[in-house]
Parts: sequence; C-alpha cells; structure tokens
Amino acid sequence: MTNVTVTGGLITGGMPTIFVSDMNKAIEFYIKTLGLKLEFRAGDHFASIDAGNGLKLGIHPPSEKAAKPGTRGAIEIGFRVSGDIDHAVAELSRRGVKFHGPVVDDKQVKLAFFSDPDGNPLYLSQMKPWG
Repeated sequence: MTNVTVTGGLITGGMPTIFVSDMNKAIEFYIKTLGLKLEFRAGDHFASIDAGNGLKLGIHPPSEKAAKPGTRGAIEIGFRVSGDIDHAVAELSRRGVKFHGPVVDDKQVKLAFFSDPDGNPLYLSQMKPWG
C-alpha cells in the first residue's frame, strides 16, 4: 500500500475536454440529441456543456496539442486551479509531476499540460477575467 499525503488546496474542480471535428454538429448532438444544457460558448473555440449533477463537458475543436477527434487520447481531463496556475505548476512539479512544456497563455485561459503515470493526458487551467 502506498502512503498518500493529502494536502489539497491546488485544484478546485475540472472537466473532461472532448476534441471534435465540427463544433456545430457536436453542440447540436449534446444539446438537442442528448438533451444537455449549453452553459457557455466562445464561437468555434470552446463550449461548456452542463451534463447535470456537477458534470461539465468541454467541447473543443481540433488542436495541435491533442489527438485527432474520435481517436484514443481525444478526451483529456482538465483541472481548474484554485489560485495562480504558475504556483500550482511549481508545487506539483515539486511533488514529481512532469509538465509538457511551459504554461500556455491561450487568450482567456492559461493551461499547463501533463500526464498521469499511464500517460493519460491531463491539464491544469486558470480562467482569466473577462473584459
């Protein structure tokens, strides 16, 4: 059995991000076909779907940093940080997490990519204030 130290405080929720080939078709499927609620849409750049009971889905167009839509790895789990992403990256790096490059500043969000021990894609996110 592994000793686990719970320190908390860095992560405050998150969402799986699904990479799709056509934003309009994907949103129509999740909203009209499945009956879920569109929470937020930033044009063809990103959408947040409320699937109920606290589950949110991020819908994202193809990305150079992600697998091709519909293939293994085309779904990533994102964790929202509770404070500054640079602080979270520094602390998690100290704990042994290996990040894939520097923090990415992508207009309204900052992102830091890493993997779990099996290579499953994960990322940290920090939303910027709108305005």
